[in-house]
Amino acid sequence: MLDIAITREDPWPHHDWDALAAAAAQAAICLTPYGDWLGGPATIEISVRLTTDDEVHALNHQYRHQDKPTNVLSFPMVQRDLLDAVTLNSDDGEVLLGDIVLAHDVCAAEAAERDIDLAAHAAHLIVHGTLHLLGYDHMDPREAEAMEEIEARALASLGIANPYLIHED
Repeated sequence: MLDIAITREDPWPHHDWDALAAAAAQAAICLTPYGDWLGGPATIEISVRLTTDDEVHALNHQYRHQDKPTNVLSFPMVQRDLLDAVTLNSDDGEVLLGDIVLAHDVCAAEAAERDIDLAAHAAHLIVHGTLHLLGYDHMDPREAEAMEEIEARALASLGIANPYLIHED
């Protein structure tokens, strides 16, 4: 089972962010070796925070030593090498996979630049963030390509166009 906790701050507009985040995270997880978790006995928890650029800037500076806001940050709570055993070792049947934080103004500017809906862009970033929580990365070109492929397939399952094709046009 998947449990998504959403926190929305202004200036994020009112929207059914709960449903969007749940669908995006589920679509991402389903396409990975961890898809079994969704039908397993443990509840997999992800926190998604929709907040300001200032908050993301501070987090980015504190944790990544980057003095600027970014579109999405992911904070995994499970070490990559322990992911395979994570649901087997849950004491209370709940596993906090991690936190995903999105910066409104950066996301809105990117969506406008790509001429896409803010909600569709947020869905992409939640898929992207969920994959980071699962240990995926894009530092190596092969890993980046694999991650982009999963993202494109997850978004297609949600009826959202491949953002990498849109970006390349």
